[in-house]
Amino acid sequence: MEALDKQFGITEAGSTVEGEIRAGITTFLTMAYILIVNPSMLSLFGDTGIPFDDALFATAIAAFVGCVVMGLWANLPFALAPGMGLNAYFTFAVVMGMGIPWDVALAAVLVEGVIFLIISLPQVGWRTTMINSIPTDLKIATGAGIGMFLAIIGLREMGWIQDDGATLVNLANTDAFVYDHGAFISMVCLILTAILIARGQKGAIIIGIAVASIWGWATKAYDPYNDFMTGGAGWSTPESTWPDVTEIGFVGLPTETMGAALGALGDVGADGGTTLGAFLMVMITFLFVDIFDTAGTLYSVGRQAGYVDENDEMKNSDEAFMSDAAATIVGALTGTSTTTTYIESVAGVEEGGKTGLTAVTVGVLMLTGLFFSDLFQNIPTFAAALALVVIGAMMMRQAADIDWADKEMALPAFLTMVLMPFTYSIADGIAWGIIAYVAIKIGMQKTDELNPVMWALFVLMAMFYLGPGDQNTFNYLFELARLN
Repeated sequence: MEALDKQFGITEAGSTVEGEIRAGITTFLTMAYILIVNPSMLSLFGDTGIPFDDALFATAIAAFVGCVVMGLWANLPFALAPGMGLNAYFTFAVVMGMGIPWDVALAAVLVEGVIFLIISLPQVGWRTTMINSIPTDLKIATGAGIGMFLAIIGLREMGWIQDDGATLVNLANTDAFVYDHGAFISMVCLILTAILIARGQKGAIIIGIAVASIWGWATKAYDPYNDFMTGGAGWSTPESTWPDVTEIGFVGLPTETMGAALGALGDVGADGGTTLGAFLMVMITFLFVDIFDTAGTLYSVGRQAGYVDENDEMKNSDEAFMSDAAATIVGALTGTSTTTTYIESVAGVEEGGKTGLTAVTVGVLMLTGLFFSDLFQNIPTFAAALALVVIGAMMMRQAADIDWADKEMALPAFLTMVLMPFTYSIADGIAWGIIAYVAIKIGMQKTDELNPVMWALFVLMAMFYLGPGDQNTFNYLFELARLN
């Protein structure tokens, strides 16, 4: 215990070894779903994608490396794993939509990770400079927006909201909510968790997830998020069942993906291979989303954890960014899409996690996915989802720190917040908040208040989202270069 305390400065941070480990378990429980969801998505549900076991191995290894590097080097309680959204883009837009082979897509992730690492180096410092150049209120709005994003994800996974053709979203059919329905169970346990938090109970979120899981297993509860026939995601079975503790076995080393990204680089630009323009477009998209997803998450979670100082700069930000980049490189080399810092890290922070031991705990637990995938697959989605709603509520308190009386900031901050849940993308919210902010400053003839970084971001983001016809400007330029 003394060695851990000395390594991570736990007592100095006002925490305990037990508290840090508990916080790590809490974070892990809220993001353990990635051990099943990511391989399922990347394998195209067992069709023509990356082999499931290879993707599971890569998911666990990338998360382990990212978390351990984050914990030991940056000494921050932030967890990493292959990112949701980016894996969907990898699978459905790049592999299925554009017809790019998965190994070439992994090569794009690898190149993106290397560039990400280079611009994160203290000697380069581009990414830290970029984040510090964004107005404080926009960064605060990012944290509140992430809270709203978590809430809409959690409420959907709990079964409380559903899509609606007329109103976009609507309340689910509450008449069906009974004692063995996941929505009813999760709401009861959500309120229980809130009561425990209000009473100062340590491990409140873990208790809430555990009670909901056991209740669901005991009643074979209906898990609405996993019912594909009624509009759910269908990642697992819609009936909650007890995990089979006898199903323990190592998934094995990757058979096809290990180093495939390196081999695929030679096919780019070759006859019959992926064109250079298509490859660059995919790589730039991965880089753009990775930068802003990670930057927004790190700043917001760091602010929640008290790691943003009076100069609006985050502690050990260079090390944190480089940890993220290193995990992306490892993930690409072993067989998974971009690895990023997880917003679920707030769960551990709210449980008292203050040091890198929290992140290391998550990383070690991620390795258990190589042996206990059946256990994690059987945790009901509605049980883990209640934690996201609790965290979302806690993150919304940041919105009070925004200067809403500033008429030039109100709309950009608001767009940053609301576009995250409505577009299901942290990057989209940040991008349009910046575009709106710069456009308003131009309209107010206050361009002298804009720094070079904000001008550059404005131009690049406008090019990324706008362009002739149904293409953005990057697509258009790459296509033009290809034709010429």
